[in-house]
Amino acid sequence: MVHDRILLSHGSGGKLSYQLIQEVFLKAFNNEYLSPLNDQAIFHLPTSRLAFTTDSYVVNPIFFPGGDIGKLSVCGTINDLAVGGAKPLYLSASFIIEEGILVEELKGIVNSMAQTAYHAGVKIITGDTKVVEKGKGDKLFINTSGIGVIQQDIHLSPLSIRPGDMILVSGSVGDHGIAVMTHREGIHMEIPVESDCAPLHELVHTVTSQSDGIRAMRDPTRGGLATTLNELASSSGCGMIIRENDIPVKEEVKGACEILGFDPLYLANEGKLIAIVSKDSASVVLDAMRKDPRGKDAALIGTVVDRPQGKVLLETSIGNKRILDMLSGEQLPRIC
Repeated sequence: MVHDRILLSHGSGGKLSYQLIQEVFLKAFNNEYLSPLNDQAIFHLPTSRLAFTTDSYVVNPIFFPGGDIGKLSVCGTINDLAVGGAKPLYLSASFIIEEGILVEELKGIVNSMAQTAYHAGVKIITGDTKVVEKGKGDKLFINTSGIGVIQQDIHLSPLSIRPGDMILVSGSVGDHGIAVMTHREGIHMEIPVESDCAPLHELVHTVTSQSDGIRAMRDPTRGGLATTLNELASSSGCGMIIRENDIPVKEEVKGACEILGFDPLYLANEGKLIAIVSKDSASVVLDAMRKDPRGKDAALIGTVVDRPQGKVLLETSIGNKRILDMLSGEQLPRIC
């Protein structure tokens, strides 16, 4: 690459665009579907039910403890497929790049995406790049879409949730939000917090292969555990009660929340999932989660109830109950 930084002409469709694609993106993502550089990827899919998802990623800073915007974009799309019971197969990746970003930074992010996809067993098979003027792109925005296949016997939906079901979370909450915020603000913690950014499809496969009592799963990203549970409660028409003392939160995350005035239940997560399961299967699913490295700190945190319909109640550490509402406003801007 002749230039150290991205120029507007890298987005012109000419020689510099071609060099950028060849030397940064194709070098990292090269596979039989992408290498022809067609305007589309042509591929075969097993005869099965399909899952399709898309998401856009913005985060400041673009590198943070435990990850970067590239890893985040791949993991986030894989996880959106996985919590629907799908095995992720193919991703697209589109980049809106701000003029002036260092080419080496871009290469680092693209290589992070390639490594994350490789280890997850998925392929990035098509994409696009655009360059915007300096000051109009916050360095880099990434959109990823994904396709996965779902086994015929897996049917996960909030509509399947019933009173008496159990609520599980696969590990400690709030890690990603605190990792990004403390790094961005230059806050040095005695025990640094790293993002939990990770693909969850193998964990999902582990638990779905052990039990057919899983009703629904979600990954609690923006808005955190509290907002995601409210979405599930609203969709199912059931109520939920969760116990504050049973929700796993790392001590360093609690400490950072006290300093910054945040509630860990509303912090973003990028490597955790919520599972709503039948009462009879709760112990089996919990044991299966804990045997997987991604779910070693899994916990049973609550119960689905008849009322209040569509609401989530938090049983506090002193035994009182209060409504746990959705996130109001913007607690942590530009997380995902």
